[in-house]
Amino acid sequence: MPDVMWMQGVEWLAAAASDPRACKREWDQGAGTVLMEAGRFWDVLSVPEQLGLLALDILWNDPLRAPGPTLVDTASRRVGFFLPPDPASRWVGSGLRHAGKGSWVAVPPPYRAARFLEWLIPPDGTGDLHTAVPLELALQRANGTLAVLAPPPGG
Repeated sequence: MPDVMWMQGVEWLAAAASDPRACKREWDQGAGTVLMEAGRFWDVLSVPEQLGLLALDILWNDPLRAPGPTLVDTASRRVGFFLPPDPASRWVGSGLRHAGKGSWVAVPPPYRAARFLEWLIPPDGTGDLHTAVPLELALQRANGTLAVLAPPPGG
């Protein structure tokens, strides 16, 4: 059954591209990443890597809901959480970047890494995404943990 899940993830993700066929061809035969416009099927909240990995770990502890698609960029050391499009959303915090309508995101195929981009949680084709409130709470908890672990100023 994993093949079915991968194919559903590919179809779901490629549907966000302006040309889904060209997108899948680029994933298979090209550099492996495709620029996709955010704001139509999903937005992406990009956070510093350490914060994002800790928040993702917190989200995994919710027995009622698995986290949504999550991408890591190992070159820029950032984690991207895929959320429902919300043109009115305002994410405020140090290092947070919200990609909505008019923003473009480099996306690898769900079945493999491409250069510095890799899915921590690939899309499964169901359309399930992160939801804003649990993600915000997880980021707040993760930020609190990082603040406790940070060395004291001047130390």
